[in-house]
Amino acid sequence: MDHRPSTNINLPWLFKMAWRDSRRNRSRLFLFISSIVLGIAALVAIYSFGDNLRQNIDDQAATLVGADLVLNTNKPVSQSIQKLIDSLGDRKSQERSFGSMVLFHKSNGTRLVQVKALQGEFPYYGALETIPESAGKDFRNGQMALVDKTLALQFNAVVGDSINVGKLSFKIAGILNKAPGQTGIQSSVAPVVYIPFQYLQQTGLVQLGSRIQYSYYFKYDKLVDMEKLTKRIEPRLEKEDISDQTIQSQKEATGKSFEDLTRFLALVGFIALLLGCVGVASAINIYIREKINAVAVLRCLGVNSWQAFLIYLIQISGVGLLGSIIGATLGTVIQHILPYVLKDFLPVDIAITISWYAIGQGVILGIIISILFALSPLISIRNISPLNTLRLSLAESNITRDPLKWLVYVLIIVFIGSFTYLQLKDVPQTIVFTISILVAFLLLTLVARLLMWLVRKFFPFSWSYLWRQGFSNLYRPNNQSVILIVSIGLGTAFICTLFFIQAILLQRVTLSSSGHQPNMILFDIQSNQRSDIAALTKKQGLPVSSMVPIVTMNLLEVNGKTEAQLKKSNDLNTPPKQVLSREYRVTYRDSLISTEKLSEGEWVPKSSPNQVIPISVEERFAHHSRLKIGDKLLFNVQGVQMMTVIKSLRKVNYARVQTNFIVVFPAGVLEQAPQFFVEITRVPDSKASANFQQLVVRNFPNVSVVDLGLILSVIDELLGKIGFVIKFMSAFSIVTGLIVLIASVRISKYQRIQESVLLRTMGASRRQILTITALEYFFLGALAAATGILISMAGSWALAKYTFDAVFSPDWLAVAGIFALISLLTIIIGLLNSRGVLNKPPLEVLRRDV
Repeated sequence: MDHRPSTNINLPWLFKMAWRDSRRNRSRLFLFISSIVLGIAALVAIYSFGDNLRQNIDDQAATLVGADLVLNTNKPVSQSIQKLIDSLGDRKSQERSFGSMVLFHKSNGTRLVQVKALQGEFPYYGALETIPESAGKDFRNGQMALVDKTLALQFNAVVGDSINVGKLSFKIAGILNKAPGQTGIQSSVAPVVYIPFQYLQQTGLVQLGSRIQYSYYFKYDKLVDMEKLTKRIEPRLEKEDISDQTIQSQKEATGKSFEDLTRFLALVGFIALLLGCVGVASAINIYIREKINAVAVLRCLGVNSWQAFLIYLIQISGVGLLGSIIGATLGTVIQHILPYVLKDFLPVDIAITISWYAIGQGVILGIIISILFALSPLISIRNISPLNTLRLSLAESNITRDPLKWLVYVLIIVFIGSFTYLQLKDVPQTIVFTISILVAFLLLTLVARLLMWLVRKFFPFSWSYLWRQGFSNLYRPNNQSVILIVSIGLGTAFICTLFFIQAILLQRVTLSSSGHQPNMILFDIQSNQRSDIAALTKKQGLPVSSMVPIVTMNLLEVNGKTEAQLKKSNDLNTPPKQVLSREYRVTYRDSLISTEKLSEGEWVPKSSPNQVIPISVEERFAHHSRLKIGDKLLFNVQGVQMMTVIKSLRKVNYARVQTNFIVVFPAGVLEQAPQFFVEITRVPDSKASANFQQLVVRNFPNVSVVDLGLILSVIDELLGKIGFVIKFMSAFSIVTGLIVLIASVRISKYQRIQESVLLRTMGASRRQILTITALEYFFLGALAAATGILISMAGSWALAKYTFDAVFSPDWLAVAGIFALISLLTIIIGLLNSRGVLNKPPLEVLRRDV
């Protein structure tokens, strides 16, 4: 019987041949595809987490809001709005929220907190979760308070202790674990203290100029169409700068914010996947090279080029399917870890369920990637001639020069761009991300190729044999130079960029501990308290660096256009309506300060309220708001309208501790306007800081103190948590890089067996062979790590300059540590995977059996 295949595509026969050919290569094929397992696992875990998060947000949206309708404003409501508030809801509550200092009696500790004065039964959905459980309701019945658990831990406070809020002392009724919509991060940055509403006025904290958030909560006992209701009242609310919130709007807003988070995490996982794809492409390339003789034999037996191509495509697709299923299964397990990793950022409790949709996405994506990134080396099979059974050469020219490869490269770029767009939903960001990935790949590939050329061309042959042999492995057939430099370099670049970004963010808030840099700010100082506060500061031996007036105002018009007119305008040069919807806190003075520099226009030191007032605007705000020199702005200053004109733009150094402002008025205009003051001083140590804060709280309870050292520690903790989340996700890239590294060593195992046996036959010792291997991997690891670090430094410098407006100053000791660690790790893995080579008998060279 004739078993030769026909020239037509015979799928059963192709599958049978793919299965038979894979018998001796299955472990190698699985090793190839193991490179993408962790990438698929990361994406499936993130997709599953996102599905579960969306479901839980939908289920718990009511507890995030705590009411059917919420109204928020930063100023007292008018009589007409008060009538509207009285007409809404079957049950209602109100809350006043503001920043203030509290004093813990037992420890004499002070801390700036978010005070919430609550009246009514809020929350109507969910609860104020407290210890003891009854405290969430009982504290409203007396002069009692709820204290956030982070505050209780910091000051060793327990139920029954007392705290001072303003002029009043409150007994701690309970420890607050969670409030509607509150996350762990929020409690760290702005811990909350609840007090009963009826004691608010007695605290003495509500004064002219105090910054207070007014919130009103409504519960309907009967079914009401909230969307229809909010559409009806929103025009009246917008006129008074009052925002509204419903369960549905909160659901959409929360879902969108965490959708952005899952998209970011998906991109992190995608980078790990791309890293694995490099391994797949390079591994398949070497695998196909080793199959040249087998393909040539098949061609001699009558198999055409496309049939040979399909045999190995079926192999890769099958193993890709298996690898994707393994990755999806691993991702389903990993998704149980993500809620724990992200718990401080989540406002809801996550109930984990299996997301078959996410699993299906991961499996399909894995198969597509396996095929797409294997196509480049696979299409070379079409060019293998039956004459290759007789040729000693690999016919390099025929294998590598194929126009179809360019089509594959285009498809890969389209795939990367399409996947990125699905995550970001933004064309410019997609283009930037895709180009950044391509540049990193191309740069690392160029470095690898350049290395191989330089070693081949200029390596000094006068060096010892071991050095010559080790460096010759960098460009010999089946070398690993390109794959290792690209994979290790990308992993290094990714991790270092994360490290540098975290350092840049910390640098933005880090204060110099030497010299006379201010490190404490006192704000909400009333006009009649200025001299007393300054005297108290000097009495404690502390300097009064500055006492700056602040006036609160609103912007009514820009060049004669109101917010409604700006909203309707389609002119790209027109300022956005958000310029008019915000509240402005400005100051007045006759000169620039040390953190400012005039970048455009003319500084006017003095003016008169009876004319168009010349003002100065911070240049970045002006740029983003599309404002320019000569624009006229109409401000409302506590009921008095003032026409101003932009006369200058200032560049402000926000990294230094100083009272910096977006808008600065000249002297002679706002001196009589309602205002409060901010004092800046410096305390030498934590003990002096604690003593001074206690004196301020006892004598001036309305004045809030910001200890920048404490703020720095809180931000450090916050960035640490964010860094942990990013590092957890980037761990997928690190481990994927290691797997690619291991796979890269394994796939060239046969070449290493040949070399080691030949060297042993010539009398080389085990130590000499290990030295040759160590030199090869040291050079690869060191060059890849150095290139990755340089790429990350270039990217981090650009982020620091153009995004964070900060000076990029890397920690060179940490950089050296990362370089040494990656180089050493590369050597260790290379040596560990080369141990088996030394134990192979010489007959294996003759058998050609890996």
